[in-house]
Amino acid sequence: MYQYTDFDRQFVRARAAQYRDQLERNLAGSLSDEEFRPLRLQNGWYVQRYAPMLRVAVPYGEISAAQLRVLAQIAREYDQPSPDLFAQAQATQDKIGGIAAPALTWGYAHFTTRQNVQFNWIPLEKSADVMDLLASVHLHGIQTSGNCIRNITSDERAGIAVDEVADPRPFGEIMRQWSTLHPEFAFLPRKFKIAITGASEDRAATAWHDVGLYLLRNAEGALGFRVLVGGGMGRTPITGTQIRDFLPWHQILNYLEAVVRVYNRWGRRDNIYKARIKILVKAEGQRYIDEVEAEYQRILTQDGAPHTITEQELARVQASFVPPALDCNRSDAEQKIARILRAAAEDDMEFGRWLTQNVAPHKNPDLRAVTLSFKRLGQAPGDATAEQLDQAAALADKFSAGELRVTHDQNLLLPWVRCDQLPELWREARKVGLARPNIRLLTDMIACPGGDYCALANARSLPIAAAITERYQDLDELNDLGEIDLHISGCINSCGHHHSGHIGILGVDKDGQEWYQVTLGGADGSALSGPAKAGKVVGPSFAAAEVVGVVEAVLDTYVAQRASGETFQQTLHRVGFDSFKTAANSARQITRQLA
Repeated sequence: MYQYTDFDRQFVRARAAQYRDQLERNLAGSLSDEEFRPLRLQNGWYVQRYAPMLRVAVPYGEISAAQLRVLAQIAREYDQPSPDLFAQAQATQDKIGGIAAPALTWGYAHFTTRQNVQFNWIPLEKSADVMDLLASVHLHGIQTSGNCIRNITSDERAGIAVDEVADPRPFGEIMRQWSTLHPEFAFLPRKFKIAITGASEDRAATAWHDVGLYLLRNAEGALGFRVLVGGGMGRTPITGTQIRDFLPWHQILNYLEAVVRVYNRWGRRDNIYKARIKILVKAEGQRYIDEVEAEYQRILTQDGAPHTITEQELARVQASFVPPALDCNRSDAEQKIARILRAAAEDDMEFGRWLTQNVAPHKNPDLRAVTLSFKRLGQAPGDATAEQLDQAAALADKFSAGELRVTHDQNLLLPWVRCDQLPELWREARKVGLARPNIRLLTDMIACPGGDYCALANARSLPIAAAITERYQDLDELNDLGEIDLHISGCINSCGHHHSGHIGILGVDKDGQEWYQVTLGGADGSALSGPAKAGKVVGPSFAAAEVVGVVEAVLDTYVAQRASGETFQQTLHRVGFDSFKTAANSARQITRQLA
């Protein structure tokens, strides 16, 4: 993983010390709440429905076991509301639409779709202590909020994927250094998100970002980027527009400077809902692209291309991403796999399922990438308790050279697992409940915290997620259904990426009541989903008590009409949307008749 420099360490510690001074002045009354607000936001501290929420940056998803243990310490020692606050919050958790809201919990971390980590209950007066703890392992919340360039995200298999053209992590790190506290881009019209992938399969929802970058090689074999601009979800879901089919890699920072500079100049600041770059690109079209190209040429000719990446600089950063030295058994990889598969048949069918669902190929044939599933009955998607964080850190130390990756799907991945250690890893992960073989299946759903925690949400996500998870506990049924992306958002801000779900669920406000809109056929760009696109809405919104029945009716329609070997997406596209819509609305009527 990336090896932090002395500058990195000093910078993060200095920022933590600066934040402590700001907090102490705020608590003493010499810095008003209004003056303190932008300062805390710049360090990742929000105020949510009940308490402060901290967002911790995990650049390109890469995190060490040591860092994970500090996150566990924060969850255990600091993510604790006062008894009065917790009692007040619990008192508001009434039933919605006949579905009991899960009890509010604390002492955990939450993985987000953008490879960040969040905490929901840390008292503000303890926030500086938390920042010091984070800084001790080079973590922080810098630029996880505000109208700036946010955390750079990437493929969780970056550097190890068999379908990878080039490792995107060094470029992600160079972009992180370029964008951090960029003086020109500290107050953009709106937040700005960049994703980068180097693989043929998009596992980072790259096209759904303000800027999506795809590493590729041209006909001559030169390395460069395909550049998309103007993707995003929210009220106006749009996938990115390609504005460069090939940009030489060493010019990527100069080109990004032009992309963001034009947006900073022309992006709307009069309407928060129309301030994202996607609105500018949609409104101006070719004019925006022409402006970017003109600005790029000015940067190259008049400014002297100040951000050109040299071969030496790329090599310096790449040196921080050298694979760990592992004691691999050099016997033939195919023989290893054969032994593992025999063990699967002899040991437990669940182990065979785990190999299929949770274990992915690796560019080193002696190794595999293994996803730890945190999706279980009674636990919200994306949540990890302090104990689970410590357990995952221990597994990483023993089986993955002390390294993990936060995934877009809100799990953790071990990137350096030896093939001959897979049975032992499975047994140990199963003991601590992190080996459920449901990765990419229905219950491996994405969900935001929703109205239980977020002040922006129109409805709760977690009770819906819990109800669907409870209904689909049978692993035989889940495997029969196959790989299905189900995404849930509590509001139109789309933190749960409902637009890109094969089945998407959006919480909406309807006359002060919580209702849910269902979409079908969305895609994030992965091989499972197909090209990135927004799902299509299934009629009017549904009451909370109707959602599980609607999901069940949609899936029953798929099972009844699928051809041999077809996925949900393939059946939906072949059969057409109307059959599924009719089934969903019929389920609504049945639920209402039984109520």
